[in-house]
Amino acid sequence: MAAHLIEQGHDVSVLTSNSAIAKAILENGIQLRGEDGPEAARPSAVFQELASSSGEFDFVLLSTQPPQVEEAARSVSAALGSRGRVVCFQNGLCEERVAAIVGRERVIGAVVAWGASMVEPGLYDRTSSGGFSVGTLDGSVDPELERFTLMLEAIGPAAITRNLLGARWSKLAINCAISTLGTIGGDRLGPLIRNRFVRRLGLEIMTETVHVAAAEKVSLEKVSGTIDLDWIALTEAEMVAAGSPGLVAKHGLLLAVGARYRRLRSSMLSAIERGRTPAVDFLNGEIVDRGVRHSIPTPINAAARELVWAIARGETEASHETVRALYDGTR
Repeated sequence: MAAHLIEQGHDVSVLTSNSAIAKAILENGIQLRGEDGPEAARPSAVFQELASSSGEFDFVLLSTQPPQVEEAARSVSAALGSRGRVVCFQNGLCEERVAAIVGRERVIGAVVAWGASMVEPGLYDRTSSGGFSVGTLDGSVDPELERFTLMLEAIGPAAITRNLLGARWSKLAINCAISTLGTIGGDRLGPLIRNRFVRRLGLEIMTETVHVAAAEKVSLEKVSGTIDLDWIALTEAEMVAAGSPGLVAKHGLLLAVGARYRRLRSSMLSAIERGRTPAVDFLNGEIVDRGVRHSIPTPINAAARELVWAIARGETEASHETVRALYDGTR
């Protein structure tokens, strides 16, 4: 995002607590692989902390993993200008957490419908195309939100939604399936999704999420304008019988999604590989905890969350066989 915003002439500073990333960007700029963007985009400044900055920035883009989002929001709150906004790009439901720190009126949520990976410090690879759904917690639209949404067009199609929670929950359902199963499977989405048992687990995870969202009185939005989560949720008949036309169509949709995003690799898996805390409590954990609150069973999300933590603790390995064991163990 920073590279494309710089390319468009915006004044962009980068903040990273990772000294290797800071060093790489200072020496070589931000480099993109497989993109039509700039060969090397050089930000106005590279910070490792913002202790000396106060009231300078119109927008602070939080691009951390969810477990670090609250700490990140606290560290940059003093750097906001008088009309400054904090933008949440995290998966999960992080806007409320950030709003408690900087104020609801200062929070913008941006639901990301594309993927990218850091190949090495300062070098980034966009693995799939897509854009953004952008909105506020109360559904309001003002000039600052419109201005920021227009800025995002440099990266991908950006549309304002007045139902940010609906878009967030739909993306949450997909992340609970794709990101978590990608972590457990230790592979990119393309090879994983070709397995019928992976698709079935994904459908069951999303079904539980849709049920909890309904209890939370959330009206789900289509993800990227195409995936209708209310439709993809399994019916009672589909939960117990195989081969119905509806079930075949749902498997077909997941195969199509897998083909489009075949190079997508779970950022949660990358976090575990780097010794960081996985974000599973902000994904499947949200569904399990809210399911308990509403007396809605969520056994597949619960089992998937525990398995991710087992992988993070080194008790088991991420592999196709581990996903298969999850499937067999929840029948």
